Amino acid sequence: MRTAGATGLSIETRGLTKRFGQQLAVDGVDLSVPHGAVFGFLGPNGSGKTTTIRMLLGLAAATAGTVNVLGHQMPQRLDDVLPRVGALVEGPAFYPFLSGTANLRRLDAASRHAAPATRNARVAAALERVGLSHAAGKRVHAYSLGMKQRLGIANALLSPRDLLVLDEPTNGLDPQGTREVRSLVRSLAADGATVFVSSHLLAEVEQICTHAAIMSAGRLVAQGPLAELRQAGETRIRLITPDAGTASAILVRLGLTPGTVHREAEGQVLTAVAAAARLEAPEDIVAELVAAGVRVRGFAVERESLEERFVALTGEGFDVAQ
Repeated sequence: MRTAGATGLSIETRGLTKRFGQQLAVDGVDLSVPHGAVFGFLGPNGSGKTTTIRMLLGLAAATAGTVNVLGHQMPQRLDDVLPRVGALVEGPAFYPFLSGTANLRRLDAASRHAAPATRNARVAAALERVGLSHAAGKRVHAYSLGMKQRLGIANALLSPRDLLVLDEPTNGLDPQGTREVRSLVRSLAADGATVFVSSHLLAEVEQICTHAAIMSAGRLVAQGPLAELRQAGETRIRLITPDAGTASAILVRLGLTPGTVHREAEGQVLTAVAAAARLEAPEDIVAELVAAGVRVRGFAVERESLEERFVALTGEGFDVAQ
């Protein structure tokens, strides 16, 4: 596969903006998607995710700003970029009374970049990769929602791709289908492709993505490696001790903010909060407590989950499971 541009980014936007009349749908977005990443694009409904994706693919014109995909400016270099991009956006649409195989053959024939001589082999390989070989001859109106979703992914895989853009790729899938798509996404990244996944399922994003960005009300409020997004938030410690008063004083000295003390079966439980970047090593905190005479019966570090980070940034809840 060919690599991304000189920046090492498969997708780069600067000041990307989209207005619909007086409505500002996307507001000055600076997106940076590294080559080879599995990139989660997160946000509540109406946050501007789909509009951004449409601009990335040349399906909508930006009001302002620039878009570079695979090292080329969009939409000016559309013909150079799109043959290297596979996309599943806003759900798959197929001819219901044609089979899965027939649908993919028609879609492939519509592309002037697709080689007719290899069409049948490529269609069969794409169906096998998404686990639909057994239903290749079945009419699509008899497919479940999850099967249609996998057929849409198969369409995106009809030719080798440098970039896959998948909008809600596990929508409608049962647990087994979800695991299969998760494995597929990982294998695509392992083959060198960049996978850009728009999703509302945080559990899925946390399992498959290396990087993520969070949208809120048309603006990009955070992006980066998944581990860094979590570490940017709060980290809590949970301490079980009969010496809560002394422990609180030690934790304040170490830069933590003690919270409430409550009693559980194992004793008094004290919680404290610190910015992750300022948190000392857990063993050093315990050593300080013990040196001050605090009896430590239990100690744990609890880092902010992606869901908690999302809520902190957007003020909105989020689905975490199907």
